Amino acid sequence: MQKLLLAVDRLSTWLGQFFAWSVLIMTLLISAEVFSRYALNQPHDWALNVQIMLYGTLFMMAGAYTLAKNNHVRGDVLYGFFAPRTQATVDLVLYVLFFLPGIVALTWAGWTYAVEALVIREKTFSATPLPLYPFKFVIPFAGGLLLLQGIVEIVRCIVCLREGAWPSREQDVEEVDVDKLKAMVHVRDEDIAALDKYVAPPKGTA
Repeated sequence: MQKLLLAVDRLSTWLGQFFAWSVLIMTLLISAEVFSRYALNQPHDWALNVQIMLYGTLFMMAGAYTLAKNNHVRGDVLYGFFAPRTQATVDLVLYVLFFLPGIVALTWAGWTYAVEALVIREKTFSATPLPLYPFKFVIPFAGGLLLLQGIVEIVRCIVCLREGAWPSREQDVEEVDVDKLKAMVHVRDEDIAALDKYVAPPKGTA
């Protein structure tokens, strides 16, 4: 079971990292468009539409990735003090009552929305129209991936309720843990204090 949970984590992580390259593409596109508009006096009407579609894709595809890393915003003023089983109970109730209905509705409506756009070969409203229907299929795809990751999180809640501890999850980029960093490079607090005294300027100097 744990291998299956981690496999879904890895899928969400890989797709999140893949679509994160949209940031670089958007940066290059915006930079090129600014240069073309102001230096060459040759603006492109399609550039803004592409930027919006890239940003929308990035935003949608980040959902499952963020859920896999347990990094969605949570009002955890009290949650962090709960025992693991209590946390799992709260999460499980919220997943069943709110997450599942909302994401199922998003995926279903997104699929209908995308198919309708495909049927009419929907395009952007601009002097240089771009095909819009491929972008709209991102909605059900991202919704389905988020639903899959949500099911994994529900299973984690059930495992935690049974065992009293949260099962492990796929690791990725994290904030720097100062204590772990000091332990890794074998630095003690006393060494840092001694270094501060050595490099600090004498009193009364600027």
